[in-house]
Amino acid sequence: MTAQEARLCGLLLREHFGEVVEKIGTHLLRSGAQNLRTIVNESGTPIDLVKKSLCVLMKHGACRFSIGRKGPGSPVEYQASCERILGILRYPRYIYTAKTLYSDTGELIIEELLQRGHMTMSSIVKMVADRLTHNMEEGRSIEYNEVVSTFSKLVETHFLQRCPPVSEVVPPVSTAPTVPGAPAAPVSTGPPTPESFSDCYLVPSVSLAGRGKRRRSGEDAVLDQGTTKKAKTDLQTHGDEGIYWQVNFERFHLHFRDQTIISAVASKLDQTSSEIVRTMLRMSEVTTTPSASCTQALSANEVFRSLPANYSISRPVLDQYLTLLVDDPMEFVGKTGDSGGGMYVVNLHKALTNLARATLESVVQEKFGSRSARIFRLLLRKRHLEQKQVEDFAMIPAKEAKDMLYTLMSENLVLLQELPKTPDHAPSRTFYLYTVNQLATARMLLQHCYKTVANLIDRRLFQTKESKRLLEKSQRIEAIMASLQASGAEPEQLTEVEEMISTPEKQQLESLRHHINKLDSAENQVDETIFLLKSYVASTARITR
Repeated sequence: MTAQEARLCGLLLREHFGEVVEKIGTHLLRSGAQNLRTIVNESGTPIDLVKKSLCVLMKHGACRFSIGRKGPGSPVEYQASCERILGILRYPRYIYTAKTLYSDTGELIIEELLQRGHMTMSSIVKMVADRLTHNMEEGRSIEYNEVVSTFSKLVETHFLQRCPPVSEVVPPVSTAPTVPGAPAAPVSTGPPTPESFSDCYLVPSVSLAGRGKRRRSGEDAVLDQGTTKKAKTDLQTHGDEGIYWQVNFERFHLHFRDQTIISAVASKLDQTSSEIVRTMLRMSEVTTTPSASCTQALSANEVFRSLPANYSISRPVLDQYLTLLVDDPMEFVGKTGDSGGGMYVVNLHKALTNLARATLESVVQEKFGSRSARIFRLLLRKRHLEQKQVEDFAMIPAKEAKDMLYTLMSENLVLLQELPKTPDHAPSRTFYLYTVNQLATARMLLQHCYKTVANLIDRRLFQTKESKRLLEKSQRIEAIMASLQASGAEPEQLTEVEEMISTPEKQQLESLRHHINKLDSAENQVDETIFLLKSYVASTARITR
């Protein structure tokens, strides 16, 4: 874990869970796996706050526990997951994807699970139904069965999965004698997988009948629901007690990867080509493992039969499109055989590699100009070139080419490799070759992206803190307005409340919201670059393993 990742994790934990959780989370990230007593002593935090912080982190999957490294009988150790904490940055994208695929119901299901970490199916259904009913017109409501149906679809497509039993997270204590000097048991931090937990995607039969209830306005109603009715709710049983559900982030990431490839094909070629690639990805998503470098081979006949009905293209036209995709330099699609009209695969690793390369070229062009981008692109294609070759191939004067190469070298975007003819490394008898290490450059840009997001969050928190008084005043007035509207107040009363905020204050609020929205949008855009670069780095690591 780098310093930029630790800083960003701390900011995300503070923003979502508070300063105490941030302190414990960052301590675990820097110190590694530790038991409870060590965490209390080294962090200087009271034990009850440490316990509560660990509960929050574990409920959201940001911390895992296992038997101690000294073997059975040693204290349980806790370890924070940097990868999982950084995933908080992608929460808006998860929610938007669920809304796009499964409408408002799917959006609220994912939102509730992200906010609470894990919940039972019956609790989610009731909560989502109540929220949907509250936003409907008076007299209308939604049945629990509709929410159950959407929940089942999310599980069927693996966007939701069961939380594994505790016995599968913490290995049972072994009765075998321990060997002195034996290596410590590794701390298990990997997420549950369907292969390790057979019922991961099994939806229980839940006895839920009824419709969503409209919430009463006002804080008294919230307190009343949270206290006086809690006993009644707890006594009701629905058949899914002890079965908790969580968001399957890996499945969302596969969907994001596929959408990135589809969008790249659409912008590089046309919409029909992207629809063909979309069809191939959809057909092979069940049979292709997440770590595969390419999809399972599909025949042209299968692709033709699976195309959407609104794409009424003939078979010869499909063959032409497939040939075009195979011959394209980006290598999104490859041909593996001739049976069944031709066997085709989507080259996932090559697609990610080329997309990451295009991202690096774009960054160089934006920061150093088109000529430097030309040199960078040339070195990516040719691998190793001398300075004279760079000048000739890029058609740039020698003085300018030298300055650009040294500028790129100072930023660690270009490397200089020495190839001596003799053992003494004499400069006159040594070749000096310029090259680009795409993987190392992608990792460096990834760290820059983490730093950028952390700066954006810092800026947003600073602006919010500076206007804290004005924001609190605006929230109070909005609460008063909502209460008056619910009680059927006169228009004169509403106007009088609105005038409690002066015109300069309204302008300041509008400017603040505009800046906050721009910062949020920038965070999401940088996160798309982070996702692409991380996918490329992970895919390359799997290929070279």
